[in-house]
Amino acid sequence: MTTNANLAKQLKHYFGFDQFKGDQEAIIQNLMAGNDTFVLMPTGGGKSLCYQLPSLLMEGTAIVVSPLIALMKNQVDVMNSLSDEPCLAHCLNSSLTKTAVQKVMDDIRCGRTKLLYVAPESLTKEETVAFLQTIKISFYAVDEAHCISEWGHDFRPEYRNIKTIIERLGTNIPIVALTATATPKVQEDILKNLAMTDANVFKSSFNRPNLYYEVRPKTKNVDADIIRFVKQNPKKSGIIYCLSRKKVEELTQTLQVNGILAVPYHAGLDAKTRAKHQDMFLMEEVDVVVATIAFGMGIDKPDVRFVIHHDIPKSIESYYQETGRAGRDGGEGHCLAFYSYKDVEKLEKFMIGKPIAEQEIGQALLQDIVAYAETSSSRRKFILHYFGEEFDEVNGEGANMDDNVRFPKEKKEAKDDVVKLLNVIIATKQKFKAKEIVNTLIGKVSAIIKAHRIDEQEFFGIGKEKDDAYWMALLRQVMVNGLIRKDIETYGVMFITDKGKEFLKDVPSFMMTEDHSYEEEPEDINSANAVAADPVLLEMLKDLRKKVAKQKGVPPFVVFQDPSLEDMALKYPITIQELTNVHGIGEGKAKKYGSEFVKLIERYVEENDIVRAEDLIVKTTGSNSALKLFIIQNIDRKLPLPDIAQAKGLEMDEFLKEMEQIVYSGTKLNIDYWVNEIFDEEQQEELHEYFMEAESDKISLASKEFAGDYEDDELRIYRLKFISEVAN
Repeated sequence: MTTNANLAKQLKHYFGFDQFKGDQEAIIQNLMAGNDTFVLMPTGGGKSLCYQLPSLLMEGTAIVVSPLIALMKNQVDVMNSLSDEPCLAHCLNSSLTKTAVQKVMDDIRCGRTKLLYVAPESLTKEETVAFLQTIKISFYAVDEAHCISEWGHDFRPEYRNIKTIIERLGTNIPIVALTATATPKVQEDILKNLAMTDANVFKSSFNRPNLYYEVRPKTKNVDADIIRFVKQNPKKSGIIYCLSRKKVEELTQTLQVNGILAVPYHAGLDAKTRAKHQDMFLMEEVDVVVATIAFGMGIDKPDVRFVIHHDIPKSIESYYQETGRAGRDGGEGHCLAFYSYKDVEKLEKFMIGKPIAEQEIGQALLQDIVAYAETSSSRRKFILHYFGEEFDEVNGEGANMDDNVRFPKEKKEAKDDVVKLLNVIIATKQKFKAKEIVNTLIGKVSAIIKAHRIDEQEFFGIGKEKDDAYWMALLRQVMVNGLIRKDIETYGVMFITDKGKEFLKDVPSFMMTEDHSYEEEPEDINSANAVAADPVLLEMLKDLRKKVAKQKGVPPFVVFQDPSLEDMALKYPITIQELTNVHGIGEGKAKKYGSEFVKLIERYVEENDIVRAEDLIVKTTGSNSALKLFIIQNIDRKLPLPDIAQAKGLEMDEFLKEMEQIVYSGTKLNIDYWVNEIFDEEQQEELHEYFMEAESDKISLASKEFAGDYEDDELRIYRLKFISEVAN
């Protein structure tokens, strides 16, 4: 048996470290003693060393199952740099030629290779199995073991076959399973699937006290908000995650145009470009990588200072994994997520057509991320509770490192409502998920409630004086405080815990905070900026707009919309060129109406000695100019609007937004042919008259005025015709 002193010596010899981190030493000893080992260690905790060092000290070759070719290559290079032997570690995957595969096998047979990285797909090949049966295997390491569980954030069906292969290769060989993210359910799944229920479990804390967690509402100006954030953190390395490749490309371009050194990274780029962009980031030639989740697995850049989520991820595990890329050196790490419920709805759409069980799992994971975004209590406590870890939100390490704790909402006593909630869970025999419990409390009938005859019970509607958002917020906080638990096996049915039963006995105080409400952002094409506009200048611009509108005989909103004026009062444009960088103003519009406005702003800036913040002028890329041209050309050809939208794979709402951007920026679109299709003459007169006299062009006001006579999309189409004709 290797002594502690000897292990420390070997650590220094091979890796140059003076001491082990956390449980590393105990894990290595356990594995070398021939025991199955389960390692749950957050990103940056040093998981790889737990199998790298013992592989060098034990007889035979260690087999490491790893899901990513890029990650394997990275690790093989690290291992081979430790020795004069260039074949200390090898990988076996689909990217190798026959000759290369032969070289790997020869090196293993000769005993030169101590560590073999295998992709799960390669492991299942007959020739691989036949070869592995002929060699001495020291142990198996299953890296990213959460891939085994369909409850994990990165489920891979081929991981399910690992155990079958291992059994064919001989028994009594120890297994070490390693993961950086695993909820209690996923942990159970891993142990069961690898038949290692007797494994010694080593679980490190998931708390990363140096990370600051923040969630902001996602408005239509999210790109501008990101640019400001990056510019306020100059020369710092950061990763921005987006869900789609298209968004990665668009955002990268916008950042570049605004003077930020950024590169894209997604699976649609060829391997050479991806490797180049990765290296540029590691070598600090660029500050920011805009990426899909394809980036980051195994990327070890210790000084990433911020991770931004442009779109909310699909699960807490994904979020934890991705934010875990920040601050691995123990220095600052700012984790900023932009949240809008619309993003969640998009993710739900992706699930349609999948098997029911998969949909149920996906839904359950999504609701947890929604709960995280909307909670107003400690985000750190929420995350750690999710991974089955308790956290002291007052004195715990890193307790004040989140927006909710730094800027707390007012708390209210809610013990009586907690009693109602717990009693409803008991009265409905602990068979309901969160949504049905809330429906029971507010007295809302659903199919499930009807089926169980809950609507006939005395307690039905016991909490109807409060709305569903309140009860959902309370339920989440009661869960995080351990009074109830969610059963994963049954996709989220709520059970009362022993702590909850104790609570009912003596009913102590329970202080709750209401969730954040991320209401729909303003419907104007360009919502107002988060940074405050100059109120004096804004009033002057509004007066000027009124004067210009009167001269032209049009409503004020036709000249410039409110958000455009607010943006002018924020950015102080003093030339026609600068005016085109204001939201909702294209060249045509700037030339038509702009000269009086820039003169007024220039005079105001001079008289008041205003220093203009150039970095607030967010430039646009023109990246959608191809789409703009496509729309204009096809409208000129008088094609039906739904057909044009369909040709570009756009929903009608997205398509109308694109058209609105074109029209509000000052370009004319002649859509009379389509307007005549959907409105008769009388209706057109009525709508023209309304918009001519209206104070605002908001659709919600128009909808109210016509009391539901027109759909919102119809009103938006007529508004496009009106602005085109009257404003442009």
